[in-house]
Amino acid sequence: MSEARNEFEERSDENSWHLYVIECRTGELYVGICKDVAQRVRLHNTGRATRYTKYRIPVKLIYSEFCGDYRSARKRERVVKKFSREKKIALAEKIKTSHP
Repeated sequence: MSEARNEFEERSDENSWHLYVIECRTGELYVGICKDVAQRVRLHNTGRATRYTKYRIPVKLIYSEFCGDYRSARKRERVVKKFSREKKIALAEKIKTSHP
């Protein structure tokens, strides 16, 4: 029996999902979810993560939060994507001030 797992199986049994917000070279903000934030930011910076960020590199991480499981991360992502730019930046600033 193969040890290979599909993406859905990984999502359903792992509780290590994060929400992240990156700022693109153009100043635009991108919100996403992933299991490994550092690896995902590296992928964005090589142009291999999404079409949206491919032409807006380099990007920098401005915020991330642990969400637990995939479903919780997707739910939080939908909420944060609806935030205004100012509210997303305020979210990142709040973390900066609480973790000097």
